[in-house]
Amino acid sequence: MREKTKTRKKVADKLKSKKSYLQTAYLGRFPYNLVNSGNLAKYSQLLTNFDFIEAKINHPEFGVQSLIADYYLLDDAEVLTHPEYNDEKVKALKLIQGALRLSAYILNQDKTQLAEQFWGRMQCLKMPEIKAMLEQAKQSKTTWLRPVTNSLTPPGGGVLRTFGGHSSWVNAVAVTPDGKQAISGSFDDTLKLWNLATGEELFTFGGHSSPVTAVAVTPDGKQAISGSNDDTLKLWNLETGAELKTFKGHSSAVTAVAVTPDGKQAISGSNDDTLKLW
Repeated sequence: MREKTKTRKKVADKLKSKKSYLQTAYLGRFPYNLVNSGNLAKYSQLLTNFDFIEAKINHPEFGVQSLIADYYLLDDAEVLTHPEYNDEKVKALKLIQGALRLSAYILNQDKTQLAEQFWGRMQCLKMPEIKAMLEQAKQSKTTWLRPVTNSLTPPGGGVLRTFGGHSSWVNAVAVTPDGKQAISGSFDDTLKLWNLATGEELFTFGGHSSPVTAVAVTPDGKQAISGSNDDTLKLWNLETGAELKTFKGHSSAVTAVAVTPDGKQAISGSNDDTLKLW
């Protein structure tokens, strides 16, 4: 425990004393350098250190996703079989990474919520590394509303990430064939394209004048077609965000759409009691 306390103090001192370019190098490369040199004990201590986590999230060149990527260094087979490592250490780091993924959409809006997000998601966990990190997070704040129970979705369950951006109900969603992106349609009259690995919003498609109720992706993953309560369908370019075509013919809301396997045709269903082939 004394060794961990010394390590935390050293990290805090380094972050305070380094010049800006040295701090950038430290935050950006140090986790990789530790893994590359086989110093996994210090790597584990670094990524359970609240000061390091907070500094990397707040640094203008990094942020939440860059920090999340540091934990993926664990996936290297040589790391997982290293004698310094054990299942509990791996689990603790993966749970912290999971908490960061779940909190990313909040932290991208307000980085000051880091301590609250950690406490709200992980205070039920009994691992010493996580308990020490939460205590460090508590000490980092003078006045704050600290959750006294697990009030947020904890890591390690079925939910991996939350995508926040729509301003109303989400009615439809489709995933690209490569599994890397998803497109959502909402009652806010828009569609949004998401990077599933990072949670980044890639495009917002605005063109419908009423809620989007259906969406399908072409087999090549390059286009999507959406149906709306404005009685139309629209074809979108997923690589550029451009609206390519509008299909008119239904006399009521379009509620369903599907694309043929060759990507050349689409069929839509509507509240006007018809289907139409396009």
